[in-house]
Amino acid sequence: MVIKVENLVKRYGDLIALDHFNVEVQEGEILGLLGPNGSGKTTAINCILSLLKYDKGSIEIFGRPMSPSAYDIKRNIGIIMQNVAVFEELTVYENIDYFCGLYVTDKSHRKMLVDEAIDFVGLNDFRKFYPKKLSGGLLRRLNIACGIAHKPKLIILDEPTVAVDPQSRNNILEGILKLNKDGSTVVYTSHYMEEVEHICSRIVIMDKGKTIASGTNDELKSMIKSGEKITIEIFNFNAKILSDLKNMKNIVSCEFADNHLIVKSMRGENNLMVLLEYLKSNNIAFGKIYSEPPTLNDVFLEITGKELRD
Repeated sequence: MVIKVENLVKRYGDLIALDHFNVEVQEGEILGLLGPNGSGKTTAINCILSLLKYDKGSIEIFGRPMSPSAYDIKRNIGIIMQNVAVFEELTVYENIDYFCGLYVTDKSHRKMLVDEAIDFVGLNDFRKFYPKKLSGGLLRRLNIACGIAHKPKLIILDEPTVAVDPQSRNNILEGILKLNKDGSTVVYTSHYMEEVEHICSRIVIMDKGKTIASGTNDELKSMIKSGEKITIEIFNFNAKILSDLKNMKNIVSCEFADNHLIVKSMRGENNLMVLLEYLKSNNIAFGKIYSEPPTLNDVFLEITGKELRD
């Protein structure tokens, strides 16, 4: 067990940010931590890292109690937060060397680690650049290099791909998978559901300071009532179609837009066949048909609700 959090409570006055929050992270996995804004994700991470005091509960990392003075534990943790945290007056190489130096004092060994980190994030051509000369994507990659240069066993990434171009995002995701393959356990938070689906071996969804669902991607999808989403090109649409479909047994929702009927159904094997039979029996002309299984985004919205969060 790499992380074990039990009954964690954190209050800000009358506000309960964490309400008996529980989570476990197994060695070698990439855990996705999801939740709406204000659900307690960042508070939980800050408590786990002993950056924030909590009111109740226990936190163990690598099987030992975590505390602000547990420096031997902290040496094996890499932290990459959402906000880029590097020194503007230092070059790319100097920044990585500084952060690596917080954990590795031997200069020759540290130089090897810094060179490996620069190569890993693809910044060899920018070693002497200052941060203000780097694009947003390159800055993110520098931020990651600073957090992982000392070869931590546990890496915590909080929204590492915010506001970067698709190429940089792909580079970052591939890098996370490689770090995991090389032996690091990863905790990953993101609002990009497709990223979490792609890289995470297990996912925890939290809301209102609690864990409300946990499992693999497929296990989470099996928890919700929504099944496939069926999109059908319709040539002679009329309002009666929507009325009829909404009264059908396994239909969760349906709408018509841009000449396409979009139907979300409950789980079942014959939903598409039933829908096509209805169209045929009512002489409704249709064209292309697309059928998609539920996504992690569907799971997230069904479990946490669709209302906007501040």
